[in-house]
Amino acid sequence: MIEHRITITNDHGLHARPCTMIVKAAIKYRSDFQIILESEDMYINGKSVLSMLQLAAPKGTELVLKADGVDEEYLMEEIVRMFEENFEKEKLQA
Repeated sequence: MIEHRITITNDHGLHARPCTMIVKAAIKYRSDFQIILESEDMYINGKSVLSMLQLAAPKGTELVLKADGVDEEYLMEEIVRMFEENFEKEKLQA
């Protein structure tokens, strides 16, 4: 199991498009994936858009990303990169 702390820097926070991008990336992997909002004691299935939207996390929110499974490193690498790029890479390709 690996964890990574991340702070949302996207101006609009985690709205529908970033949530969908995260889920599309996460479901490609066999590992379990959770997003934790410690300040609210919320544990979210990172492979469910509906669960992700419940976070309603604005810019500046700190999240804990947790992956557990055979391909956890690859899952985490892809998701962290999306956050670091503020979800812009796929937006420009669409």
